Amino acid sequence: MAGRISVDEAEKKLKLYSIEEIGEKVKFDLSREVRRGVPEIVFAEHKDADVLKSIIERVLEKNGRVIVSRLREDQFAIIDEFAERYDVRVNHVGRIAVVKKHGVGTEECEGKVGIVTAGTADIPLAEEAKVIVEEMGCKTVTVYDAGIACFMRTVNAVKKLVEEQVDVVIVIAGMEGALPSVIASLLDVPVIGVPASKGYGLGGGGIAALLSMLQACPLGLLVVNIDNSVGAAVAAAMIARRVGKFKITRQEKSCSRQQTKQL
Repeated sequence: MAGRISVDEAEKKLKLYSIEEIGEKVKFDLSREVRRGVPEIVFAEHKDADVLKSIIERVLEKNGRVIVSRLREDQFAIIDEFAERYDVRVNHVGRIAVVKKHGVGTEECEGKVGIVTAGTADIPLAEEAKVIVEEMGCKTVTVYDAGIACFMRTVNAVKKLVEEQVDVVIVIAGMEGALPSVIASLLDVPVIGVPASKGYGLGGGGIAALLSMLQACPLGLLVVNIDNSVGAAVAAAMIARRVGKFKITRQEKSCSRQQTKQL
């Protein structure tokens, strides 16, 4: 066997691989990681136990790893069952878990993502984002409880982000959602605002924060939907990974010049 197949056969296999039917209710896109470099992320919250187990097993079989987000308290036991056969990382605060086949690693990059919260109530969203960003190979810098109610906290957060030379920042805020605007006005990297549903009153549930971020003056501030820390994390990691490639190229060129000078 030469290990070769025809173009038509290859095309057929790729099409078959793209969509996987699990039972009668689930049609899963299993080639997303191949196309985009984004690990499969399963939204667990509204799935029953049997469906969730089936999806996790099939994704692991095909891709070797899966991220399970928004786990309910009763669903952590399902993840624990996989710990007997797979490598499992669970973050209870972020309600998220990573399940991998033994030996499946993460391709690390030089990109770095800052993750900032306005208050402690926003930390679960931040922890969810942190797990995803790190699973996509990027480094993270976290600063929690940096809201503008005490502006010195915000200034200190910005100082840390500058010192750490982050490439993109996720900023999570509820209430009036002002923190992303302030941070975006002080940094020279993209800022992704995540409106949090931790609020009350007329604009509660994240509505006021979302509208405030959308109406923000500072350029370079991008906004995702309320509580969409998953979307923010994937976007931030994709930006940071792209920047990381150029960092490596620059380092290689610098080393090459130094070697040339020595010769």
